[in-house]
Formats: sequence, structure tokens, C-alpha cells
Amino acid sequence: MTLLRTGSAIEASTQDRQPRANDPIVSPTQTISSMTSKICSPPLRRKWPLWWRLSLASALALVLILAVAIGWLFYAGVGVWGIDWPVVWGFAIINYVWWIAIASGGTFISALFYLAEVEWRSALNRIAETITIFAAACAALYPLLHLGRPWLFYWLFPYPNVMGVWPQFRSPLLWDFVAILTYVISSILFWYFGLVPDLATMRDKSDAPAKRRFYGVLALGFRGSDNAWRHYTVGYGLLAAVMAPLVISVHSIVGLDFAGAATLGWHSTEFPPFFVFGALLSGFATVMLVAVLIRRMLGLEDFITGRHFDILGKLLLTSSLCVGYAYLMEAFTTFYGPDAAEKRLFIDKVAGELAPIYWATIVFNVLAPQAMWRRSIRLNETLVVLISLFVIVGMWCERYVIVVMSLRRTHLPSAWGDFTPTVWDWLTLFGTIGLFIAGLLIAIRLLPTISMFEMREVILRNARRNQ
Repeated sequence: MTLLRTGSAIEASTQDRQPRANDPIVSPTQTISSMTSKICSPPLRRKWPLWWRLSLASALALVLILAVAIGWLFYAGVGVWGIDWPVVWGFAIINYVWWIAIASGGTFISALFYLAEVEWRSALNRIAETITIFAAACAALYPLLHLGRPWLFYWLFPYPNVMGVWPQFRSPLLWDFVAILTYVISSILFWYFGLVPDLATMRDKSDAPAKRRFYGVLALGFRGSDNAWRHYTVGYGLLAAVMAPLVISVHSIVGLDFAGAATLGWHSTEFPPFFVFGALLSGFATVMLVAVLIRRMLGLEDFITGRHFDILGKLLLTSSLCVGYAYLMEAFTTFYGPDAAEKRLFIDKVAGELAPIYWATIVFNVLAPQAMWRRSIRLNETLVVLISLFVIVGMWCERYVIVVMSLRRTHLPSAWGDFTPTVWDWLTLFGTIGLFIAGLLIAIRLLPTISMFEMREVILRNARRNQ
């Protein structure tokens, strides 16, 4: 079935690739055949453009820096970082929470909106799932590096050691380990399971024997029969039903890691929902940022349209308002309560030597997203990229405020200290960013960026509506 657009206004819209308020979810000029060819084309391309090769080279250079930083850490120990008493948690925990929040936000779009049968997610769920996979991989590095003896990582598993002593099952750290391990395994299964029908399409579309064998092995013999589709749909729905509550529980447990400690600024019941709000905010911002770049670089304007940016902008604004409410309640509960040390800590946050980081958190996470009230800004790719970057940086600053500012000012002034990150802290951070970017670039080189089997359903649905 071929869908045609007529009229001068429609012809102009095909030439103007800027997002617009009245954009459909998928361009009506696209048929199932043209959509399949368009999405299969980048992975099957023999030679990729210069921008991809330069970007991958830059990302791999950062990965090399990460390898050097980890090698030096293994040789010299965690003392190469800036951690010391009382700030015994530094960049490792800051970056861990930051990355796992980005991963959680991507899963929210992919799993929860699938259960809600939201049509517009079809163009973004693969991007969100890929972000989840590589952000979770970056997050998983930090607890291992922070152990000091990472070759003994298996001590984290809930098993009795040689002394016959089991781990403390009442500790949020053990809950965190179980939740994160479950989340990572489930995310990989959900991502790969969603790829299987598209891998079968890539197998059938490929002309090169090597690529045909590569995609054929990954497709696991999927042939698209009625029976296969019936089982596939049930399995995918079950995985989505597992992932949707898991994404909430994972980050709320990360919040419990902090709330379970009798540390200034942490011991609060608002931390679990506060961390979930922050995860959604950083996740939506990252998906928006990557979607804009992929849309332009791969020429996917017919599939990632202004409708998607309009909805994502509203979601970003909503999560920003929730985070702003959490910041307000933090101030209220601090000064409403009787703890003088808590009040002193909060004053140090807003007026002390590290106050610029606190106010950067407020500006980037609360004030900057307020621009999303205007539809014209939600549809402006340049401003979307800028605001998304602000939010991502702001969420990292928030983690710095939570970890460093709380630990450096304890109940006893005699135990106060400071934290100064070293060059190895920064190199490890930038190295994991390079790892994340390299993973995304390799994924879009080898795999379809948009879910073709879900996009076919959207095109058929639109065709029925137009009949």
C-alpha cells in the first residue's frame, strides 16, 4: 500500500526538515518498504561518513585514557583519587549514581510507555534502550573500581564466606547490588529481545554473505511466522511488565543507600522518590539529546518528528518540576526540623565555598527546563540540545552536592574535611563518557536505530485511519 501526499504545502513540508508542531508521528510519505530500506541502509552501508569515523576515533581516545586511568588505579590504589576522610565517597559514587540515573530514564520510555500502548515511542524506544545498556555498563565500572581490590568483586554476592558469615541482608548496599544486577541483566534481555525481528529483516536485506551470517546468527532463526509472532509478542510484553516496576525500584533503592545512613543531608525519607525524579529528568534529557543528533546525522526526520520533541519536552518539564519540588521540600524539612547540624549544612550548601555548584544545580535542573513551556522552544533543535546538556551537567552537579557536601561537614566540626578531585578522577569520568559514546556509535553502525517491526504497525494504523 502506497501513501501519497499531495499539495504545495505538503511538498514544502518534505523539504523543510525542521520539527513542527503539526508533524505526525511518522511522515505519511513513508511506506513499509521505504521505511525498511531507510532504516536498514545505515548498518548495511559499506563505508560510513567522515563525521562517524572522527567521532568514533575521539571516543576511542577517551576509552584509551580510561584504560590508562584504571591501570594506574590498579597499580597505585584508590589513593590516586581525591577521596580521604571524611569524604570517603568521591567521584566513583557520584558518577555511578549519575550513570545509573541516565540508564533508568531510558528504560522508563521504552518499557512503561510500551505497556501504555503509546504510539510515539516506536521511533525512540531503540534509542532509549541502547542508552540504557551503555549507561548501565559505565555505571557498573565504578563500584568495582571503588572496591580497592576489584578482583574480589564476587564478595558482593550474597553467599557465605570462608568464615560461614552471610552478608548483612538488612543493608541497603546488598539490596542495591541485587537490584542493579537484576536491572542490568533484564535491560540486556529486553534490548536484545526487541532487536530479534529487526535482525531477521537485516539478514534478509543484506547482500554481503558475511553480514547475512552475522545477522542470521543474532536473529536466532526468527522467520516471522504467525506462531513466532504470537510467542514473541507475549514474551516482549512480559519483559516490559518486569522492566517497568524494576526501573522505579532500582533507583529508589539507590536512594535508600543514602537514606539508610545516619549522615547529614542523607537521612531523609524523601530520597527514594527524589532519586526517581532525578533519574527521569536525566534520562529524558539524554534521550532528547541523542535523538536530535541521530535524527540529523542519519537523516531520520521522517520518523523522529516534531511530535516526538514536543512530547519529550513536556516530559522533561514535568520531571523538572518534580525535582524542583524535591529541592523545595529539602529546604523546608531542614529548617522545620530541630537539627542544628542539618541547618548549618544547608547554609553551607547555599552560601559556602561550594555554593556555585549548588546554584548550578538549581539553574540547570529547575530554571533552564522552564523554557520548555513554550512549544517553539520544544521544537527548536539547537535549544533542545542546549537545555538537555544543561540538565545532564546539572544532574551531575546534584550528585556532587549530595555526596561531597554532605560528607565534608559531619556532626562534629573536629571531623570536618574537604575534597579536591585529582586528575585521575576527571580522566576516569571523561573516559566513561567516551565509552558511552563509542558504544552508541558502534550500535548505530551495526544495528537498526529505529524499531522497524513497531514502525510497520504505526504505518499500517495510519493507513487505516486515512482510508
